[in-house]
Amino acid sequence: SFRSGGAGGQHVNTTNSAVRVTHLPTGISVSMQDERSQHQNRAKAMKILRARLYDESVRTRNASIAAERKSQVGSGDRSERIRTYNFQQGRVTDHRVNLTLY
Repeated sequence: SFRSGGAGGQHVNTTNSAVRVTHLPTGISVSMQDERSQHQNRAKAMKILRARLYDESVRTRNASIAAERKSQVGSGDRSERIRTYNFQQGRVTDHRVNLTLY
């Protein structure tokens, strides 16, 4: 355990209650020195770490869903259009086989 720093006067010098928790698979690290007891600090640090890991998993899941959606939807430009209906001139063009019907 490492020592708390900051406000608290001389009391800080006598208390070794600061906690640093590291999640080894991701390398996310959380330091906590708010409370006076090490158990409370550890509980708080775990809570924050859990929240950060959850945020990270949500972010990655959303990114993968967005990428999949992007790959399925396409841009709708002329290169991938299948047919063009021109009603003013009564014309249908099928771009896959380059067939135009009047």
